[in-house]
Amino acid sequence: RTFSPHFSVKTPQPATMPETIVVDGRDHLLGRLASIVAKELLSGKKVVIVRCDQVCVSGSLVRNKVKYAYFRKIRHNTNPSRGPFHFKSPARMVWRTIRGMCHQKTARGQDAMSRLSTFEGIPHPYDRISRKVIPAALRVIRLNPIRDYTVLGDLANEVGWKHQDLLKKLEDKRKVKADAYYQKKKARDALKAKATKAAEGELAEVNKVLAASGY
Repeated sequence: RTFSPHFSVKTPQPATMPETIVVDGRDHLLGRLASIVAKELLSGKKVVIVRCDQVCVSGSLVRNKVKYAYFRKIRHNTNPSRGPFHFKSPARMVWRTIRGMCHQKTARGQDAMSRLSTFEGIPHPYDRISRKVIPAALRVIRLNPIRDYTVLGDLANEVGWKHQDLLKKLEDKRKVKADAYYQKKKARDALKAKATKAAEGELAEVNKVLAASGY
């Protein structure tokens, strides 16, 4: 059997778990954040976005409320239950924005969207995982300081989202626990550094051997 020179026969590759990226959405601009995350999803990575309630949108709150009111009027002519659906929670607003950038009506896009998770606040276990920011999407870098902006949680609260107070209560609890953990970690690291310094003389020979072995 002959094959065209323009095509190659691919050997099956072993399945691997996609790399997971946890992004802290606080103070990121929605559109810029969504476009970068969409690109990562389409390249095969798994992305989790936390603190979607603190993502920002350029423009004042009044302006964004008017735009959302217009968006809510867009509906199916004969059966509105078929969509489009107007999400009110910040996490679903971010999810819907990213969906529009992922070719979601194709198999590739559906596969990419299955690797996306969005949350308000920082739920367990992501409160114990190192979180990343995206400098190209940060409001303080990309938006002129004189321009108005809207926090997505405030916009959602204005259009019918009912969990802003509950989320604030849960986040306050999480921050207290996180601070207690950090203080314990600092004390543990200080003790370790002190013990290492006290044992420097005894470990000199051992460290020399380890250094020669590449450790």
